[in-house]
Amino acid sequence: MDNMSVKSPLLRIQGFDIPENFVYPLFFLMLLVYVALVTSNTGVLLLIISEKSLQQPMYVLFCNLSVNDLLGNTVLIPRLMLDIISSERQISYNECVLQAFCSHTYGSASHFILIIMAFDRYVAINHPLRYASVMTTDAVVKLSVSAWGLSLVLVSILLGLTVRLSRCHSLIQNAYCDNAGLFKLSCEDVTINNIYGLFFTVVLFACSMGSICVTYLQIAVVCWNKKNKDLNTKALQT
Repeated sequence: MDNMSVKSPLLRIQGFDIPENFVYPLFFLMLLVYVALVTSNTGVLLLIISEKSLQQPMYVLFCNLSVNDLLGNTVLIPRLMLDIISSERQISYNECVLQAFCSHTYGSASHFILIIMAFDRYVAINHPLRYASVMTTDAVVKLSVSAWGLSLVLVSILLGLTVRLSRCHSLIQNAYCDNAGLFKLSCEDVTINNIYGLFFTVVLFACSMGSICVTYLQIAVVCWNKKNKDLNTKALQT
């Protein structure tokens, strides 16, 4: 039975094992968190768009983070809230793939945007006289598009390797849909999925954490050597 292909479009989600008396308190807590996230991120976007003094490279990059945060949380939190109060946690396969795609894009785009923000601060503090010529509006737009484009391509390959597999199970062993949960539905050989997934995760984290650590270490060294109060204040704000 385990090796038979499953044709049903519906999947079951394992979800959280929550005591009955905690279901609604947790639901309303997540609702408050979601409303706070949407309100704060929308407020940031409106503020930056309306205030000309904030329409600078660093704040444009903040807009990317806010849009990404809205995307990621809107895909995940409402669905989690529904599953908390529902006795039948079912989701269509296509919706599950879409949720996995959006959640992985949210995670990878966050890392790429943080890399760009670290580079922006590096130029601003270590090469202030060149900042205006390096971090132009055109450069910020190209970097932002590159971050989103690279995320979409990498995640498309990740999920593309998974949706090609036939299914012999219908239980997502997680609280939400992700790539690992989807390819575990198959009884086929998933070695290539594991290799690419590991490569994707390691490279993404190594590049983002590595570049951020190196960048801020160089900023700290410059501040230490120059002993400039204004420079140290800008670094501390960063």
